[in-house]
Amino acid sequence: MSDDNKLVAEVRDQFGKGAARKIRAAGKIPAVIYGHGTEPQHVTLPGHEVSLILRKANAVLDLDIAGKSELALVKDVQKDPVRQIIEHVDLIVVKKGEKVTIDVPVHVEGESFAGTIVALDAATLTIEAEATHIPERLVVNVEGAEEGTHVLAGDVELPKGASLVSDPETLVVNVTLPAKVDLGEETAEAEGAEEAAAEAPAEEAAADEAAE
Repeated sequence: MSDDNKLVAEVRDQFGKGAARKIRAAGKIPAVIYGHGTEPQHVTLPGHEVSLILRKANAVLDLDIAGKSELALVKDVQKDPVRQIIEHVDLIVVKKGEKVTIDVPVHVEGESFAGTIVALDAATLTIEAEATHIPERLVVNVEGAEEGTHVLAGDVELPKGASLVSDPETLVVNVTLPAKVDLGEETAEAEGAEEAAAEAPAEEAAADEAAE
C-alpha cells in the first residue's frame, strides 16, 4: 500500500448537518468508520488528500487516529449531485492479511484487429483479495484480437493471492464487426415509396373521372 494513503484523522464529537457544513467549509470531510464489532468512529479527514486518493477504486486508508494506526477500506462516498463535492465518506475497518470481497473495474488496452470493435460487457468483476493488496483495476489486453474473440471472467489475469468471485463464464469483452447496413435494400424501399406516392394522385384523378 502506498504511503500516499497515510492520513491523520481527527476524532469529532459534533454531528448533524450544521456541523458537517462547518467541517466542509474548513476544507475537511466528515467520515464514519465501521467494522470488526467496534462502535462507529466519527472522524474528520483532510479534504484535498482524500479527494486525490478517492480517484482510485477501492482505496485503503492508513489512518492515524489519536496516535493509533487503523486501516480502513472506502465503502461509500457521498457527493453533492450538482457540484460533485465530497460530502461524506463511509469506511470499514480492515486488518493486514485479511481478505475482502470487492468489485474491481475492468480496463481494456491494446488495439483489436483492423475493422473490428471491442465491446466491454462487464465493467467490473468481483474478486477476493488481501485488503492491503487490492488492485486498482483488472487489465484485459485485446491487441490483435480478431472478430469472434470472447474474453470470459475466468480468462482475466488476477493479481497474486486474489481469487475470482464472479461467475467465470461471465462475458467480459466481445470483439465483433460493425453491423452492416444494406444500402441497396434501403434505396429500393425508398424508391418504391416514392413511386407509390406519385401513383396515388394519378389513381385518385382516374377514379374521379370515372365517377363523372
